[in-house]
Amino acid sequence: MAATAYSVALLGGARLPAAPRSALLPRRSACQLRLQQDAPRLSLLRVKAASEDTSSASADELIEDLKAKWDAVEDKPTVLLYGGGAIVALWLTSVVVGAINAVPLLPKIMELVGLGYTGWFVYRYLLFKESRKDLASDIETLKKKITGTE
Repeated sequence: MAATAYSVALLGGARLPAAPRSALLPRRSACQLRLQQDAPRLSLLRVKAASEDTSSASADELIEDLKAKWDAVEDKPTVLLYGGGAIVALWLTSVVVGAINAVPLLPKIMELVGLGYTGWFVYRYLLFKESRKDLASDIETLKKKITGTE
């Protein structure tokens, strides 16, 4: 009824001719009929899910863990400031990428630059055994600098 009222309003008062109900239903093919005949055999393949309620227990554990970690934080305003700054930085990055994407040729040029850099990186660091060893040692050195164990 609502669809009919909408079509009447859309067409400015003109009514569409009513189609017979059988014209709107799809016709059954021989394949569909064969599948319906095979339905009893296919019912043996049904899998039933277990009704264990582990999701609510894990969610409660997660919430309790987050509360404990939040209570352990000493400088809460700084954490909130860093979190807010991260959200603003993410939003700003999204705006910049959207603006770059709006320039007609710039996205394709950026793709070419990315492909070129990827090719150079593979050639420089991944193609030969010695360069892979150099890359691994550079990564280990960087990890030590970040963790402060160097």
